[in-house]
Amino acid sequence: MTPPYEPPPPVVTTPCDPWPRPYYLESGLRRVLPYHFTYNTNCKERWRGRTILDIFSSEFRDRPQEYYRDAILSGSIVLNGKPIPSLDTIVINGDVISHTMHRHEPPVTAQPIGIIHEDNDLIVINKPAGVPVHPAGRYNYNSVVEIMRAERGMSWNPMPCNRLDRLTSGIMFIAKHARAAEEMGTQIKIRTVKKEYIARVKGEFPEGDIECSQPILQISPKLGLNRVRANGKEARTVFKRLAYFPPRKWTNSEGIRIDRMQAEKPKNERELQKEAQMSWVKKEGYSIVRCFPLTGRTHQIRVHLQFLGHPISNDPIYCNQRVWGQNLGKGGEGEDDDIIARLSRMGKDEVAEAVAYHDEMIEEYNKRKAEKMTGELCSICDTPLYSDPGVHELGIYLHAKRYACEEGRWDYETPLPDWALPPGTDDPAGSPSEIRPPP
Repeated sequence: MTPPYEPPPPVVTTPCDPWPRPYYLESGLRRVLPYHFTYNTNCKERWRGRTILDIFSSEFRDRPQEYYRDAILSGSIVLNGKPIPSLDTIVINGDVISHTMHRHEPPVTAQPIGIIHEDNDLIVINKPAGVPVHPAGRYNYNSVVEIMRAERGMSWNPMPCNRLDRLTSGIMFIAKHARAAEEMGTQIKIRTVKKEYIARVKGEFPEGDIECSQPILQISPKLGLNRVRANGKEARTVFKRLAYFPPRKWTNSEGIRIDRMQAEKPKNERELQKEAQMSWVKKEGYSIVRCFPLTGRTHQIRVHLQFLGHPISNDPIYCNQRVWGQNLGKGGEGEDDDIIARLSRMGKDEVAEAVAYHDEMIEEYNKRKAEKMTGELCSICDTPLYSDPGVHELGIYLHAKRYACEEGRWDYETPLPDWALPPGTDDPAGSPSEIRPPP
């Protein structure tokens, strides 16, 4: 006898999708009040045949394994709308995983999303650094898509046509309808769009056209880590130095030039040791570089610049001395397992500190303010709470400056970001009154 038909179980829907969005602005940051939310995820190809606990433990970084274990057993995580019978339950193709949680979103910059051009089909925006494009990971309402939806109405559906890393600023195309999204997406995909980025990199970048054609492989999806590897995907970037700024020289009250390190005497032994360790960094200066990606791999510009020995000078991943050592991964140096282990600690119990955080543009004050676990727990869900991100964590020195159609039908460009302009006469980090930059 044929058993009676049983329809598939309903997938859990979010118990709370607050409108208007629970934003508030404070101390130059856009914040979101914590809220309950259920998100649904279709089984990804790399998840097939793996246990539910293994997927959450390895793919999601914001909570410890114990949290996911308890969430599965308590029913906060369900499979196809039903409780999961075991931590060892295997996830297969077609499964839908639902996770109800009390969300704590990190704040992002309160800088508004700039509008470069708008017509009936597209909006060309200047994305602020530090704001992700789509809801992902710890970010949901603090994303370009949701911020624009909040500004234009709940029924409005923005459709991004190109990608920018969260930490990157610059030009993005937001389609107003599916046809426009398809047309612009196709132009970008078949590489008929010329792209120019601006980066501020460590050291004196060589002159002339410098091409890097090293393939790129994703090493850790969980950490978002990519590296040059022979078995990676094709990647090509052309670089051209726009300017080089050597280390700043300082003069004392008698007009004698001295090193900044000599100008600011450490107050204690700890500061003396820290400055001794970073003295080699201060001697190199920085370069402003034009970047022309000919392919579109994740982190392509950042990875290629690191490989060439000139990483973006405030990149918390690829210019991180604690992770890569003094050569900063130049030429692909460093074992993957060691790099992953060191990088996974950043932002957990210590500050994610890029090499250039030591330079004269960033004070120790900013480093102390970097986002890390506070040791406190949420009173509702026991989630470990993070401190606010420091100013230097809200973006990196990489900006999508210009996108242009090769056929000449359109061309959009932004001004140079402030960090790419020639240094002024005022010292952003502050200087003792008897020390002044040379004219």
